[in-house]
Amino acid sequence: MNYSVLIPMIIFLILIFFIGYWSSRKLASSSNFVSDYFLGGRELGGFVLAMTMVATYGSASSFLGGPGTAYTMGFGWVLLAMSQVVTGYFVLMILGKKFAIMSRRYKAVTMIDFLKARYNNSKTVVLLSALSIIIFLFSAMAAQWIGGARLIESLTGLSYNSALFLFAVSVLIYVTIGGFRAVALTDAVQGAVMLAGTAILLVAVIITGGGIPNIVQDLFNENPNLVTPYGAEGDLTAAYVSSFWILVGVGVVGLPQIAVRAMSYKNSRSMHRALIIGTLVTGIIMLNMHLIGVFARPILPGIEVGDTVIPLIALETLPPWLAGIVLAAPMAAIMSTVDSLLLIVSSSIVRDVYLNYIKPEADLKTIKRISFGVTGALGAGVFLLALDPPDLLIFLNLFAFGGLEAAFIWPVVLGLYWKWGNKYGAIASMITGITTYIALHFYNQEYGNLLGVHTVTFPVMLSLLAFIAFSLLIDRKAYSYEA
Repeated sequence: MNYSVLIPMIIFLILIFFIGYWSSRKLASSSNFVSDYFLGGRELGGFVLAMTMVATYGSASSFLGGPGTAYTMGFGWVLLAMSQVVTGYFVLMILGKKFAIMSRRYKAVTMIDFLKARYNNSKTVVLLSALSIIIFLFSAMAAQWIGGARLIESLTGLSYNSALFLFAVSVLIYVTIGGFRAVALTDAVQGAVMLAGTAILLVAVIITGGGIPNIVQDLFNENPNLVTPYGAEGDLTAAYVSSFWILVGVGVVGLPQIAVRAMSYKNSRSMHRALIIGTLVTGIIMLNMHLIGVFARPILPGIEVGDTVIPLIALETLPPWLAGIVLAAPMAAIMSTVDSLLLIVSSSIVRDVYLNYIKPEADLKTIKRISFGVTGALGAGVFLLALDPPDLLIFLNLFAFGGLEAAFIWPVVLGLYWKWGNKYGAIASMITGITTYIALHFYNQEYGNLLGVHTVTFPVMLSLLAFIAFSLLIDRKAYSYEA
C-alpha cells in the first residue's frame, strides 16, 4: 500500500466530511427541511453554481471512463468529448431565468415538482418521471460507484469489492447527513481540485512522453487511425459524431441532476457568472483529461481495463505525494456526481411519491427519517448493482444519460416555452422516448447503430413529435398554459 499517495487523498476526504458535517449543523436549524435538504434553499452564488454543474457533470465517465476510451480509440474520442463544452451554457441559457422563476412560482423543489404543477397535477406524469429517474439514474450511480472502487483499487491494492465498500461508505455518510448544501459546497472544492489536478497531470504526461510531437509520432507508428477523427477502428463516422452532440450537448437540458441546478441559484447575476465560469472550466477539464488518455498510450501500452488509465499514468509520471493530490481530482469528480445522483433519486421517492401520494400529512421528523433512510438504502442498492462491473463504465453512464434525455427534454423545454403543451403530450412524449430508447439500445447492440447515428437521436425526435401531436389532439383551451 503506497501511503505517500494515500495520505493526501485521506486529507481530502477529511475536508469533504467536515463540509458535510457543517452543512448538517445548518440543516438541523432549518425551518424548511425539504427545500434545504434537496435544493440548498436556492442560495447558490455564481461560482458555486458553476462548479456544482461542472463537478456534477464531470463524473467518473469524464475522469476515468472518458480517458480510458480515448486511450483505446485515439484523438477521435477527444474530438467527440469536446462537444460537452457547451453543456452548462445550454442548460442555463435554455432553462435559466424562466425555469428558476416558474419553479419558485410553483414552489418546486425537484424537476418532478415542476412537471407536476405544469401539467395539471397529473399523477401519471409524476409516476412516469419518478420511474424514469429511478431506473436510469441507478445505471448512472452504478458507473460512479464502479469508478470510485477502481480508483481506490488501483491505489491501495485492495480487492475490487473491498474498494467498492470503502467508497460507498465514504459517500453515503456525508451525502446522507448534509443534503444538497453539502453537495453544492463540496462540489465547489472538488471542481477546483479537478481543474488543478488535470493541468498538473497533463504536463507530467507530456514531459514523460518526450513532448507532443514525439507522442503523436509514436501513436502514428502504432496505428495511423489513432491520430485521425475516426477512431482506432475507423468507426467514428461523421453521422455518429454529429448525433453524439445531442447526447452530451443540447440534450443535457433534460438531465434532472443538471436541470435542478438551474432552479437553485440566488439571482440573475449568479446565473450569468456561472455561464462564463462553467463553460471555461468544462472546456479545460474535458480537453485535458481526454488528451491525457491518448498521450498515456505510448507511455503505458497494453493496459487492459481502460478505466484504470488515469490512476496508472499518475503513479507512473508523478512523485507519489503529488500523485495522491492529483488523483483527488477523479475522486472529487466521482463523489460530486454520485452525491448529486443520490439526492435526485432520493428526492423523487421522498418528495414526489411519498409526500404526494402516500403520506402528504407527514410531519418533519418523519420526513427527515424517510429522507435519510431512502438515501442510505439507495446507496446500498447501487453497491450491489456495482459488484459486477463492465470493462468501460463510460457506456453505462451514457446509457443513463440517453434514457433521461429521451424522457424529459421535451416535457421540460416545451413545458416552459410552448403554451399549448399539456399533460397528454408530456405523457406521450415520455412513453415514446423511453420505450424507443430502450428498444433501439438493444437493437444497436445486436446489429449496429441504425443509420450510423447515436442511439439517443431517434427517441429524442420521436418524443418531440409525440409531444406536439398529442398536445394538439386535446382541447387546447382546456389545457393551455399561460407562458
